[in-house]
Amino acid sequence: MDFKSSEPRREDALPATAVAAVKVVIVGGFGVGKTTLVGSVSEIRPLTTEETMTRAGVGVDDTAGIEGKTSTTVAMDFGRISINEELVLYLFGTPGQERFWFLWRGLFEGALGAVVLVDTRRLEVSFDVIGRLEERGVPFVVAVNDFPESPRHPLEELRAALDLPPSVPLVRCDARRRDSSRDVLMTLMRYLHSLAVTPEAS
Repeated sequence: MDFKSSEPRREDALPATAVAAVKVVIVGGFGVGKTTLVGSVSEIRPLTTEETMTRAGVGVDDTAGIEGKTSTTVAMDFGRISINEELVLYLFGTPGQERFWFLWRGLFEGALGAVVLVDTRRLEVSFDVIGRLEERGVPFVVAVNDFPESPRHPLEELRAALDLPPSVPLVRCDARRRDSSRDVLMTLMRYLHSLAVTPEAS
């Protein structure tokens, strides 16, 4: 029996210079682009648990505004990115449907921080997500994923609508673009550093 196909690819090996690894969770409502962000920025082949949406989800999963969506994450997404030669981020994308939120407890164990991905077409699906992070005391940044058909609002209006404190970073991004997704993660790293240096900032 040939087991070679199960061996890790050379390009997936952890860099020899890496001395620190940080777990980051990518969260957000159903269909906001979490799988896309992890896939666009990961330097390894991402692990996804996407399944085709079936009639069983009709009336259960709210697809208003994203009627063209045909697949969904049912467990998690996983990717990795090296911020520099020594620091590596492990990215865990959560499922967006509320019926899968019981998985969040395990995914958040050991996480240093989170990115909340937001779609302005369905801003209301972000409220519970942000509330759960605040309840858990998990530091987070908010990234507005600019879909081509999404209405654009000034960031300060979105901050007010999401009831975000001034200290929580709020940025725009295009989850399809590696550079844009990486900028979001760098924003989170800078925010976490600022909290470590001045804890009262949280």
